Amino acid sequence: MTYEFEGKNEKEAIEKAAAELGLERDQFDVEILETQKNTLFKKGYVKIRVHTLTSQPHAPEAESYAAPVTHRAMANPLPQDEFEQKLLEFISEMITKMGYEVTVEVLFREEKKIGIKLASGSSSILIGRKGKNLDAMQLLANVYAGKLGREDVRVILDTENYRVRREENLVHLAYTTADKVRSSHTSILLEPMNPFERRLIHTTLNDFADIETKSEGDGLYKQVRVIYKGSY
Repeated sequence: MTYEFEGKNEKEAIEKAAAELGLERDQFDVEILETQKNTLFKKGYVKIRVHTLTSQPHAPEAESYAAPVTHRAMANPLPQDEFEQKLLEFISEMITKMGYEVTVEVLFREEKKIGIKLASGSSSILIGRKGKNLDAMQLLANVYAGKLGREDVRVILDTENYRVRREENLVHLAYTTADKVRSSHTSILLEPMNPFERRLIHTTLNDFADIETKSEGDGLYKQVRVIYKGSY
């Protein structure tokens, strides 16, 4: 299920969500909808949307787009238990039936999270435009994990280090877009993005006093509008 909360900043809004829903922080995903800076005449705030993971852990709106694995320690790539064995077999069979050769192994292990590396000569196809194919396969892998009784585990798929490269590109996009709207004194609507990508744009520009961001649209892939507010 989804809920919306507001706070003076992201931390306060998240703490309010956790308190009112009676959940631990790792039991819900956060999507930043809008940020408003403090001005002379208006108090700043952050509006977030919370996707709870306990009742609908594998619904598209609650799908996890976890932070990239830039600083994660490499794990033993071989499956360590029956769950990992079945998960890797499912992912390998899914991609093979799509008509592509692939080698599947464990990339990292964290509490309630596992990263899976896809090595393939067709990585660009597996990634798809803006990572949509990779996201779709990741969703199916999470659904299968739930059927194995592991709704508590989030599965993250990656290939050719796409998640890390995508994060770097989005941070660069956020900064260049901020410069453009600052020069033109207008707003720019960015491409549709998944919840994690949108949150990255919001948080990257969160400390810019003259820039405001908000999500627009419906469904999983919404767009972020970057807005020039002027100097205060």
